[in-house]
Amino acid sequence: MVAAPIAAGAALAYTVGSMGLATLLPLAKLLVTCYAALAVFLLVLALILLFAGYSHRAFCRGRCGARRTGLCHQRRLKPLWPLAMEQMEEFGVPRWIVSFVIPTGYSFNMTGSSIYLSMAALFASQAGGLHLSVTQQIVLLATLVLTSKGIAGVPRATLVILMAVASSFQIPAAAVLMLLGIDTLMDMGRTAMNVIGNCLAAAVVARWEGELKVTVSRL
Repeated sequence: MVAAPIAAGAALAYTVGSMGLATLLPLAKLLVTCYAALAVFLLVLALILLFAGYSHRAFCRGRCGARRTGLCHQRRLKPLWPLAMEQMEEFGVPRWIVSFVIPTGYSFNMTGSSIYLSMAALFASQAGGLHLSVTQQIVLLATLVLTSKGIAGVPRATLVILMAVASSFQIPAAAVLMLLGIDTLMDMGRTAMNVIGNCLAAAVVARWEGELKVTVSRL
């Protein structure tokens, strides 16, 4: 954690030093667009909460610790699993549901990572001068969603996935490497989204199974 700011600064310095200051504006636009997309997806999760009969305030208040940990630790899952599981048990979800849904979700329910990969792939293709057709974009995004399942819980793992897929679509590796400069900043948001989505999944499964033990005052 102490070295993380230094590493982020080094990545940004490498990007600017090798590709020039002109790369900062497109990267800033990508950063803002990515967080805007995550905010829109939060509305989808809010609708799921409403459909499941939960109080947004109670659920969000109970998940603050896990979200903060996700923002700080990025894609390091070891600090996230115990905290998220503990908080969901305190929320009223039985241990047998928590112990299955959350570990499975951190392998297959990476909603934040999927959003990031989709936007990063389109950014890299445009930065590389490629004009993908609608069909090519759909195939590219579907490939990224499939390959992101079971992604390693370490920082920059999404870039490895993106590099592997980009080579199949003739996207230049240099365009993908441009993302190193802001990957840490984007990683924080997508990891927090992964945490929220997995906690919500555990709560919804508990409601479907009729096992939720939350008091009426918290709903």
